[in-house]
Amino acid sequence: MKSKDTAISFFERYLTVWVMVCMAIGVAIGGFLPWIPKYLSRFEYANVSIPIAFLIWLMIFPMMMKVDFKSIKDVRKTPKCLFVTWITNWLIKPFTMYGIAWLFFFVIFKKFIPAELAQNYLAGAILLGAAPCTAMVFVWSHLTHGNPAYTVVQVATNDLIILLAFTPIVAFLLGISGITIPWGTLLLSVLLFVVIPLTAGIITRSNVIRRKGLDYFNNTFIKKFSNTTIAGLLLTLIIIFSYQGDVIINNTLHILLIAVPLTIQTFLIFFIAYFASMKLRIPFDKAAPAGMIGASNFFELSVAVAISLFGPRSPVALATIVGVLVEVPVMLTLVKIANRTKHWFPEPEES
Repeated sequence: MKSKDTAISFFERYLTVWVMVCMAIGVAIGGFLPWIPKYLSRFEYANVSIPIAFLIWLMIFPMMMKVDFKSIKDVRKTPKCLFVTWITNWLIKPFTMYGIAWLFFFVIFKKFIPAELAQNYLAGAILLGAAPCTAMVFVWSHLTHGNPAYTVVQVATNDLIILLAFTPIVAFLLGISGITIPWGTLLLSVLLFVVIPLTAGIITRSNVIRRKGLDYFNNTFIKKFSNTTIAGLLLTLIIIFSYQGDVIINNTLHILLIAVPLTIQTFLIFFIAYFASMKLRIPFDKAAPAGMIGASNFFELSVAVAISLFGPRSPVALATIVGVLVEVPVMLTLVKIANRTKHWFPEPEES
């Protein structure tokens, strides 16, 4: 059974620990070396931090190279599975995230979170809810022995849907939350952190495969970037936390409070897709990835958009980072649940 664990790297497995270490380092830098965040803040254009933007591209670009968009031609082979994923991710998840987060931040935790901060934390939750996972889902799928071909189609189609659906959903939910965001700013964020890295990933993938072959790309080239995403993420978090020192020190309890609705939402969305797949008699090797992609978040995109819309000092950015904090332990728990309930589903279809 140890072979399952090879899918998740040392850094990925202990991502929650690294996030907490980065929090401590960042807060220490902000407190004892305040000239560093002050100096970095000089490198901004249109409210976008150039150093953070570079690190976010470093995070997202390797993910985009992994997606084989040629697989979209196989959509018709797994229609039921994909409809479960699409409906859960785009017609349910953003709105349940809004509802659960609003309930906790404005009602249940009303005594602990001031209204202004609650509104900011809600905005961060909205950004997480509108961005289903497109990278770590490969890991979760592998750990549940998911169908790799289906997972690729699933990720490719969701990447394309993000291009069309992310902006209007976020704009709508932020609007009803009382937060007005210029559409131009939001579209610029999607251009910077989805369209550009996605295009670069497609071009790089096709060129490398054309010159050296698919085997070289999968087994040599892409492995050169194995730690790039995590390194980019951790460096980004250190910079953000260096800006967030006062917020974290004054509101340490809030990090735990933000984690509560995010965790509940993750379990809810997984079981919506998972039970729907069971009712539709979808085989386990497709049902498990269908649940995982909705439950997991494209937190890199959420963090990037939070920073570009609200700035790295904003509590909105802090809320998206809490999403990173809870991601791995919660998803590993869901992997264990899925593997223990495999017998609920019919045997995998012959490919």
